Amino acid sequence: MNPPIVVPRPAATVILARDTSDGIEVFMMQRTTEVAFAKGMHVFPGGGLDPTDHHEEIASLCVGLTDVHASTTLGIEQGGLAYWIAAIRECFEEAGLLLGYRHDDELVHLNEHEALRLADLRTALAENKITFVDVLKAEQFRVATDKIAYFSHWITMPGRPKRYDTRFFVAQAPVGQVAKQDDYETVGQRWVRPADAIEKSRLGEIDLMFPTIKTLESLSRFATVKDLLEFARAPKPKQLMSPRTGTGRAEKTEILIPGDYAYAELGKIDPEGKGVGKTYIEPGIAVEIAPDVLRVTAPNPGMMTGPGTNSYLIGNQQTGVAVIDPGPPLIEHIDALVKAARGPIKWILCTHTHLDHSPAALELKARTGATVYGMPPPPYPNQDQTFAPDIPVTHHQQIKVAGATLRVIHTPGHASNQVCYLHETERLMFTGDHIMQGSTVVINPPDGNMATYLASLRLLFEEKIDFLAPGHGFLMDKPNEAVERLLVHRQDRENKVVAALRTFEQPATLEELVPVAYRDTAEKLHKVAMRSLFAHLQKLVEEQRVEYSNDRWLLKR
Repeated sequence: MNPPIVVPRPAATVILARDTSDGIEVFMMQRTTEVAFAKGMHVFPGGGLDPTDHHEEIASLCVGLTDVHASTTLGIEQGGLAYWIAAIRECFEEAGLLLGYRHDDELVHLNEHEALRLADLRTALAENKITFVDVLKAEQFRVATDKIAYFSHWITMPGRPKRYDTRFFVAQAPVGQVAKQDDYETVGQRWVRPADAIEKSRLGEIDLMFPTIKTLESLSRFATVKDLLEFARAPKPKQLMSPRTGTGRAEKTEILIPGDYAYAELGKIDPEGKGVGKTYIEPGIAVEIAPDVLRVTAPNPGMMTGPGTNSYLIGNQQTGVAVIDPGPPLIEHIDALVKAARGPIKWILCTHTHLDHSPAALELKARTGATVYGMPPPPYPNQDQTFAPDIPVTHHQQIKVAGATLRVIHTPGHASNQVCYLHETERLMFTGDHIMQGSTVVINPPDGNMATYLASLRLLFEEKIDFLAPGHGFLMDKPNEAVERLLVHRQDRENKVVAALRTFEQPATLEELVPVAYRDTAEKLHKVAMRSLFAHLQKLVEEQRVEYSNDRWLLKR
């Protein structure tokens, strides 16, 4: 019997910050060990949204923010203002600090008498004898919703008994107020520099939850509260941070966030967060990435191949098995493919004929008698001249193999014979080297062509794809975003090439241009970068923006 699905509860947290001579400090509270969530942890003030946070009466007491604006900022249809209210209410309940205005539009500063009176109201609020609206009306305060800024969005990972959908806010700490824990949910408090809090956690002096550590890491780069607030208020989408767990080396549990290489794959193969997915790629080990779709990685890791070249196996005993990109001619890898196959291997498909993708087709065909699909190799030494497809493939051709329909998408640029195979049922695209994880692909003329590559990238916008299965690396989600990033990166690099050319009054060689155009790249990679530099220059020559003669290039003025 499957455990019940836990729906994350809406919540809000506020990070109060203040300036010091050593940089910003943030306010943290220690939770009691008697609570069910985050026992004994050091946290920022916050908690779940309350029904009263949505009432129209309290909305009328908010300054400088409407529900429409708040909801738009959070990317939800309505109810956004309640998150700002909850953050301020929870801060008052837990810490006794009130982000509010007096009736005369001054921010709340408390003398000793007022602090005692508010402490009584705070106790009544904690005991549910009054509401936050009652506090505001009794003191003629309004909520300083204009003083806190939306900072980040976290959702507790699947598989946890309690889950929260939390919006984090940042604010300047209220001046003239003294914090005091409630001695109910919280038993301690401290002001601390973000970097110091992280170090204390490392030393075991305080306990921090994973989202808190990551938030402190992001806070540590700001020198002043002003810088922090300006960053938070800048109009930009917030990345949803929903951690996932996987199993690392030595069976160690690891927590991943968006941007980590295995993150998207874990979400697909382990949606319930049981930790069964691996956070690393191990050559020769079959990983099921979709129903009847396995990945086996060749033992050829390196600078150009990442963790190794991926081969994919589709099918089972009843349907037969198709192998996509059998990889380099390594006997141990071919043995691993044969062992992993869930049925007889009847088809071999190659995305292109670079030497780490197709050469094993010869031996695998000899062992199995499989039919080979792909485009013939171009006449260059970096191509596998042993590759001889039984059935040459063409753009948009549908291939029915292993109980699946694969559609061919011709995507030249990295190689003139590069194709992708789209598994139409799973909406899973096997990309070869058209898109690879962790880095951009090298465009190496004369077979590689930058303009052609960019056009091939844009072809993918027309397709219905959920995941990319690259020739190197883990599964990738959000294909359109991946393509957009590559297009932006290539345009940025082209701009740097043009800027480099502009520094030369006379025609320049590749050797002269590469350290300028690739000054942001490690020098040991410049030899490889020179290939893509040549491709960018070739594109600029084709566009008549650059003159070329005698292996030298000059920007047209």
